[in-house]
Amino acid sequence: MVKKILVSQPKPTSEKSPYFDIANRFGIELVFRPFIKVEGISAKEFRTQKVSILDYTAIVFTSRHAIDHFFKMAKELRVTIPEDMKYFCVTETIALYIQKYVQYRKRKVFFGETGRIDDLVPTMVKHKTEKYLVPMSDVHNDSLSLLLDSKKLQHKECVMYKTVSNDFTPEEVETFDYDMLIFFSPAGIESLSKNFPDFKQDKIAIATFGPTTAKAAKEAGLRLDIEAPSEKYPSMTSALQHFLIEQQD
Repeated sequence: MVKKILVSQPKPTSEKSPYFDIANRFGIELVFRPFIKVEGISAKEFRTQKVSILDYTAIVFTSRHAIDHFFKMAKELRVTIPEDMKYFCVTETIALYIQKYVQYRKRKVFFGETGRIDDLVPTMVKHKTEKYLVPMSDVHNDSLSLLLDSKKLQHKECVMYKTVSNDFTPEEVETFDYDMLIFFSPAGIESLSKNFPDFKQDKIAIATFGPTTAKAAKEAGLRLDIEAPSEKYPSMTSALQHFLIEQQD
């Protein structure tokens, strides 16, 4: 019986999160504890990519991490971002986050509606003369680059931050007693193997979100009890709720 679940993400900031509804409905304990964390790379590491920020007229942001590390890197390199720099963000929330670093009203900021880069691209195409720079994590694939190539946009991707294991303390290892673990990235699976080299799944349920996470879990020899998203259950919370209902029967 699942009574205690570790969710490998930061605790939701909104009390309206479906996770809290699930905890109340099923009387389970949810612990939010990321297995991974994001760290910026050094200016020295960045220079090896031979990218000059001022060669570009627009920046594409896919996350708040990207914004934080872009402006941190600019400061470290003593680069003053021009007033007329344009920013293209996958959501309005990410666009608004830029205010942490620059005066929003002075900038030209564009954003998509759904959080998918595909929905931002038509706006970028309307500004096809721009030279786009895309700050990324060291964990990424070529899908974004290929998409921008297909639209004949001038662009360059660069790594500005990396995903590393968020190591568990000896106390955390000692008290690791969960009935279910929920993962959202292959890096989380790697972190599990690193922190718990002798991990034995036994009756512990494993849930994964996204095909690459599921693949990494299977390759690590784990049994998957929940794979999301699916056509019927598009979110992790909807899949989890269905699993817990079935368990009660």
